[in-house]
Amino acid sequence: MSVLQLDPLANENAEAALAHARQGQPGPVLIVGGGIGGLAAALALARRGIPSQVLERRPAFHEEGAGIQIGPNGTRILRRLGVADELRPHVGVPDALSVRDGRTGAEIAKLPLGRWIAMRHGAPYWVAHRKDLHAALLHAVRTEPLIALSMGFSASEVASGNGHVAVAAESGEAWSGRALIAADGIWSPLRSLLFDATRPRFCGKSAARSVVPLDALPADFQRNETTIWLFANTHVVHYPVCGGTELAIVVVLDDLHDSSDWSAPVPPFWIQQSMPPCAEPLQALILEARTWKRWALHTLPVPRQWAHGSIALLGDAAHPMLPFLAQGGVMALEDATVIADALHRYIDDVPAALRWYQRQRRPRVQRVVRASRRNGRIYHLAGPAALARNFVLRKLPAQRLMARYDWLYGWRPIETTSQ
Repeated sequence: MSVLQLDPLANENAEAALAHARQGQPGPVLIVGGGIGGLAAALALARRGIPSQVLERRPAFHEEGAGIQIGPNGTRILRRLGVADELRPHVGVPDALSVRDGRTGAEIAKLPLGRWIAMRHGAPYWVAHRKDLHAALLHAVRTEPLIALSMGFSASEVASGNGHVAVAAESGEAWSGRALIAADGIWSPLRSLLFDATRPRFCGKSAARSVVPLDALPADFQRNETTIWLFANTHVVHYPVCGGTELAIVVVLDDLHDSSDWSAPVPPFWIQQSMPPCAEPLQALILEARTWKRWALHTLPVPRQWAHGSIALLGDAAHPMLPFLAQGGVMALEDATVIADALHRYIDDVPAALRWYQRQRRPRVQRVVRASRRNGRIYHLAGPAALARNFVLRKLPAQRLMARYDWLYGWRPIETTSQ
């Protein structure tokens, strides 16, 4: 048996819970973190008939967050989890991705989404507000008998041994189960304690987000498109959310301010002063947004190991990635369905299940992390390199450019059967 403490003053509640658990049947799968990845994992487990206990640190969920793009590899999973119908009224389904020169406003390329990508991959490309995605997952969790949800649980101890695992909170509350999934984000205390103490590294850029009513904007911004504006060292992306009533805006630019805060308010003039000279329509859009939240962008190498014994990491706790491929949330959805399939496949051997989960996920996640970094470099090119990029985007057929991402959007989980 091993007992590890996040809080050096913690008592032995986890050890006691572990001892008690050995006297009965294996308990539920414990999931630390009630974000997108944690809730999706609970639902995926429930679809496999496996009970879970979700332990969320916050006393209540807050309706905050940025827009989120969900490619076919993600919407396919939402359909499998049974939340697609709940979310559908709140999403946008853009017809295209418009790539523009941020300084002149000229369109460089228009890449197909909408019907084209849905036909190609058997699932749509959605854009949504993160709070709407989380709300749909949360509603499904709260109506699922196999899932229990506890709020205000801040983990302080973990104990494991002999096929059981337990986690205790600073309050003394403790839970035991057959497995522990740490889905507690990029700053995961459980990753630092149990797997890798490396801290996320600030990459010298921040992202700022805002949402504005679409009816307050000129017709140019009411097109059913995702639009990205490219500059040297900066880009802006926006798309319709909340059923097409609002426009989500994200600005990514150089910044010296490092922080772990996901929702740090910043005044509009900070965004306006930090932006390079830009096309008049985009300048007007930036001026229209009155409320901005900023988060610093961090990188962390994909760890060699994120599963050991009865404990595994999921989502940003395992593999945080930069937002230049719009796949961070979707990778958590993929993780969720694969870990549930693994625990169903090896129903009587949790360590084998979690090893299989890591083997399935690590190569793909590494590829997505590399592709995201590469996209970021391409977006932020300057001078002759930017001119060459724009030339290629203009000359290559749009469908051919999109087909280069078949490996990403065409992903499907391996069908498994219990062993």
